[in-house]
Amino acid sequence: MSDKEAEKEVEGTSPDKQLEYYRVRFREDGQMFTASSQLEKPVRGDIVMVKTDHGLEPAAVSGPAPICGCKAKAKVNYEILRRAGDDELERYTQLPDQENRAFDICQRLIVRHKLEMSLVRVERFFNGSKMIFYFTADNRVDFRELVKDLVQEFRTRVEMRQVGVRHETKMIGGMGTCGRELCCSSFIKKFDSVSIKMAKEQDLPLNPSKISGLCNRLLCCLTYEYDTYRQQRKGMPKPGKRIRIDGRTYKVRRQNPLQQSILVQTDSGDETVLQAAEWQNYEIIRVDKGPKKEKKNRE
Repeated sequence: MSDKEAEKEVEGTSPDKQLEYYRVRFREDGQMFTASSQLEKPVRGDIVMVKTDHGLEPAAVSGPAPICGCKAKAKVNYEILRRAGDDELERYTQLPDQENRAFDICQRLIVRHKLEMSLVRVERFFNGSKMIFYFTADNRVDFRELVKDLVQEFRTRVEMRQVGVRHETKMIGGMGTCGRELCCSSFIKKFDSVSIKMAKEQDLPLNPSKISGLCNRLLCCLTYEYDTYRQQRKGMPKPGKRIRIDGRTYKVRRQNPLQQSILVQTDSGDETVLQAAEWQNYEIIRVDKGPKKEKKNRE
C-alpha cells in the first residue's frame, strides 16, 4: 500500500470515532512523541506508520499518552495511520544499520577533506528521499566538497545541519546526575534560556560541577522550580535586612521559601528560626545614612 493510499484510507475513517493518543519512538534510542490514532488498541511494541511533514515514518508504540483529547488536537503533530506491513517492518529493522554505515562513510570523508567538524548523528528518511548529517563545529565549515561526495555515494538529497552542544547531548543521550535519563533526550522539545540567577534564587551551590549538565551548560532543570521559588520569596524579608518584630530587632541571615521560614540573628548574636506566623508582621528598620552631600555645580 502506497503512502497516498494509506492516507486516503484514514481519511475515509468515520469522523465519529473517538481519537486516542499514544507515545511513539521513531528510533529505538530516540525521543518519544505523542501521536493521535483511530487504530484498534495498538499495544506496546507495535510498529505503526506515522504521518509526518515529510511522509510516512515507522515508529514503535511505547504506550498510551496521558493527555485529554481537547488539548491534544492543538498540540499533536503526528497521526498514526496504520500498522506497518511485512515489507515495511523489514526495511525498518535495516534502517539503523544504514544510518550507522552512512555515519562511518561520512566520518572517513571528513578526515579526507580535513574538515574541523565533529559528526554527531545521521538521520535517513524512511522513503530514502533525504539524509541529514548533524555535526558540531567551533566555526563555519566549507563542506561543499563533502556534500558532493555524499550525494555521489548515496544518490539522494543530503543536508548538513550544524547543531549546538545542547542539541548534541540531546541526540547522544545519557544519564543525568539525578540518575534518570536526560531531560533533553527524553521529553524536552525546546530549550529555554537558563541563567545563574535561577541557581541563586533556589539557594543552590554555585559550583559549576554541581549545576552543569553533560553538555557543560547550566542544567535545564534549573528552570523547573524557579518561578515557584520566586513566587514564594515575595513578601519575605531579604537576607541582610534588619527587621523589628514585636519590639525586638533581628538581622535576616537566610530565607527558606518552601517552608516560609527565615533564619535571623538577634543583637546578642544568637540565631533562631522564625516561622511565617512569627515574622508576618515585620517592620524593616531603615538605616540612616546621614545627610546627602550637595553636588557642586561645575561651570
